[in-house]
Amino acid sequence: MDNILVAKNVSKSYGDYTALSNISLEIPKNCIYGLLGPNGAGKTTFIRIINQITYQDSGEVLFNGSPLLPEHVSLIGYLPEERGLYKSMKVGEQALYLAQLKGLSKSEAKKRLKYWFERLDIGDWWNKKIQELSKGMAQKIQFIVTVLHEPQLLIFDEPFSGFDPINANIIKDEILLLKEKGTSIIFSTHRMESVEELCDHIALIHKSEKILDGKLSEIKKAYKNNIFNVGLEVAQEGEEFLKILEERYQILTSSFDPNEKQLDFTVQLPSNNTAKVLSDLSSKANVNRFEETIPSANDIFIQTVNNKENDR
Repeated sequence: MDNILVAKNVSKSYGDYTALSNISLEIPKNCIYGLLGPNGAGKTTFIRIINQITYQDSGEVLFNGSPLLPEHVSLIGYLPEERGLYKSMKVGEQALYLAQLKGLSKSEAKKRLKYWFERLDIGDWWNKKIQELSKGMAQKIQFIVTVLHEPQLLIFDEPFSGFDPINANIIKDEILLLKEKGTSIIFSTHRMESVEELCDHIALIHKSEKILDGKLSEIKKAYKNNIFNVGLEVAQEGEEFLKILEERYQILTSSFDPNEKQLDFTVQLPSNNTAKVLSDLSSKANVNRFEETIPSANDIFIQTVNNKENDR
């Protein structure tokens, strides 16, 4: 697989505190890669190493197959969780200044800023000071200056912080569009619903160690536990029918609506027994729902971290 970034056995300590311990990751090109973990796991340290704000004690980081070097900084865009705009500067003046720091000429920066200000409907903010803007408004400016130089790799750390749902959705769509255009993205967040919506791959770091990584779709398949949500329209008394089912199957939860004669339940089935169970249920009732429960990113996050804690 063609990777934008590869970390090999990266470790970093601050005195007696280990921030990262032998972290190895492969981040594919043209994907959104979720970098996940509880507070203090080591995510920010890893991001700071990629941005060369700090350096690993051991291990290697490759960018496009070559050792990470200072000149690669211009190919990376970083939106930190703690924003860094100058509050007393005007929006347009500051955006131009930051764009030129990333290597854009003043004329090219103005051209690109005009595009983004119109796209995000903020054209009348140009002469406002940052301190006059709400947190969400300032976040839009921070997003623009992060993507303006069209980097090969974007790193977003909690990019939806401060946004209302409508503006969060706007930025989400822009992130997906950037990926479609070929940008590689590292996405760090605690919002698991955003992981579900955006990420192709994930890595989970806990207490300085990588404890899980891979394609999100494949990880979700691996964490399936053969639990199904079933809905039946029953002709007989639902509670009596449920007792019959409980003798045969491992029923986890259930409810019955006597008016609709609707029996809903979750059941954990033996492996490779799905077709037989569905056939058995169909012979006794009208099956209007039979859906396997796929674990969410949040379920996987909690289960994996708890398992790791129990192993310690």
